[in-house]
Amino acid sequence: MTTKPGAGLAGITAGETAISSVGKEGMGLNYRGYSIYELAEHASFEEVAYLLIRGKLPTSQQLKVYIRHLMSLRNLPDALKTVLELTPGQSHPMDVLRSGCSVLGTLEPETPENDEYHIADRLIATFPGMLLYWYHYHQNGKKIDTNVSNESTAGYFLHLLHLKEPEPLQTRAMDVSLILYAEHEFNASTFAARVTASTGADFYSAICSAIGTLRGPLHGGANEQAMELIEKFTSPDEAQTQLHEMLKNKSLIMGFGHRVYKTSDPRSNVIKHWSKLLADSVNDQILYPVSERIEKIMWDEKRLFPNLDFYSASAYHFCGIPTNMFTPIFVFARTAGWAAHIIEQRQNNKLIRPLAEYTGPSPRPYVPVEQRVSSSIQDS
Repeated sequence: MTTKPGAGLAGITAGETAISSVGKEGMGLNYRGYSIYELAEHASFEEVAYLLIRGKLPTSQQLKVYIRHLMSLRNLPDALKTVLELTPGQSHPMDVLRSGCSVLGTLEPETPENDEYHIADRLIATFPGMLLYWYHYHQNGKKIDTNVSNESTAGYFLHLLHLKEPEPLQTRAMDVSLILYAEHEFNASTFAARVTASTGADFYSAICSAIGTLRGPLHGGANEQAMELIEKFTSPDEAQTQLHEMLKNKSLIMGFGHRVYKTSDPRSNVIKHWSKLLADSVNDQILYPVSERIEKIMWDEKRLFPNLDFYSASAYHFCGIPTNMFTPIFVFARTAGWAAHIIEQRQNNKLIRPLAEYTGPSPRPYVPVEQRVSSSIQDS
């Protein structure tokens, strides 16, 4: 490689993939050649998960079978339930999912019979149940039944969260959100999963690596921080005044800009549309108008556009989802993309081991400890 990498490997091509692509000029997004706009308008998350993991869109019959298959995999082993009960109630939900994935990997290890495709489906099916079994046990003292009959992953999550059948508008908004979050090329968590997979590690280890990477606020936690920002303000005018002060103080405003997209995030307007529908459904007069004002200020002052995380925050809030569950929803969706990349990495594997540019001292002799002279007052 002759190109010198930028900070964070910016602009460096680190491999090949047939799973997703960012379009010309950093604007578009396709999953295996299909536009994210068409998928978000016409498809379900389960259809998209099938596409990503198995490489093609399912037929009507294949989709029905796949949905029933996912539904059949939702049960949690008793040993996993015990671990979730023992996990402290104040834990971050992302830590719960990471631990749950690891425990499931010990209970149902990868074998030729329990292969990568089955494990991918099992994790997609069980992650919502893991999170919400733990949540209700510690928040409400309930050991919930995770085998409810909602066909969609979106409806299943909302049903388990609120312990009642979800509203259709909320279910479809959540379904679209899962589609938008399902895959995004060599982002940090996906690349971490591929690095782990390249060592020959098992499927669960690669997913745990991805979850740990997504845990960081610079990758997966932006929607939570965006919600915390939006909730600070009681009106658009207050948001405008305080945001200008924050920008003056060079505060970091999460949910804006993107390392890949240069002019807009193609997913943002889609989730913004659903956030508006949800806002109208609950007669919101504050959060959505505040969000729009923040968007305008960030563009006018910094030429920064909202990314997917920004309007996802208010959309999730209108669905009654606790803010600390926003990033776990990312996990529910992105597991499909992670799985596709792990499978692709294994199909033509080579250990991922880049070089580093050394910036330390030049070669120097070792000095025995009794001959070393202190180099500063602090050392003495």
